[in-house]
Amino acid sequence: MRRRRGRPLNGWLIIDKPTGMTSTQVVGFAKRVFDAQKVGHGGTLDPLATGLLPLAFGTATKTVPYVMDGTKVYRFTLRMGESRDSDDADGAVTATTDARPTDDQLRAALPALTGNIMQVPPVYSALKVAGERAYDMARDGRPPELPPRPARVDRFELIERPDADTAVFEVESGKGVYMRALARDVALAAGTLGHITVLRRLRVGPFTEADAIMLDKLAPNDDKAPASPDLLSPVETALADIPALALTEDEAVLLRHGQPLGLVGLMGRIPQTDEAGTVRVMEGERVLGIGRLEDGWLKPVRIL
Repeated sequence: MRRRRGRPLNGWLIIDKPTGMTSTQVVGFAKRVFDAQKVGHGGTLDPLATGLLPLAFGTATKTVPYVMDGTKVYRFTLRMGESRDSDDADGAVTATTDARPTDDQLRAALPALTGNIMQVPPVYSALKVAGERAYDMARDGRPPELPPRPARVDRFELIERPDADTAVFEVESGKGVYMRALARDVALAAGTLGHITVLRRLRVGPFTEADAIMLDKLAPNDDKAPASPDLLSPVETALADIPALALTEDEAVLLRHGQPLGLVGLMGRIPQTDEAGTVRVMEGERVLGIGRLEDGWLKPVRIL
């Protein structure tokens, strides 16, 4: 008998991830609870971290890149006086200092870490070096020298100073920014050492805490019954913060068949877009897919 692969569910589920679980473990749990064929996630969270972990079911996986490209908001607590090899509380202490910067010294360090910056990722990261994961090399006692990478930090604020040893920050950033590295670097810039003890993601693209559900809410009342698909949001929810461009029925047919549309015929309907010219293509109230405004054409990128 052929093995059953699960239900073909489509949509988004926004999990409020608990601390101590990996993102992969959350995906596996949701796949089992929903008896779903295909589940992925929209941006890894460290095991120590809590907060928004968007899960994509079925065709929603096609929209994962647009979620990962969206703005993210984090809040983290910096513990000063100790550096750790993982740049968070799960790592081993590598150095200590008695230096404790003032609030003004911490704030003075923020401008250099805001905007388009170059950031050295933590050695305990999933980046590959010569085919190996950096965290595997670090665990083997071979921590790699990771080169700086471009990162975009739109907002970096000191929110609270509970005591001399700790400070709470809020960050708004683009994709690929490591909060552990920001914590490490702001401590160094302020004349001390530091690491993250608490990290929470508050927003991912169009998704906020109001959209999130706790993992324990997914457990069905009947152990044999999978979780209800009604808990999933529509696939197109992930594209809500991308500018919309409305097409006529005839235009939609052409784009659906992979044909680009001249922008001259769309004048008066073209929205303001990001530098990539990405638009959410609408056919009436229905999301047709993603297009790109390029070289005088609307070109199909992803049809849903």
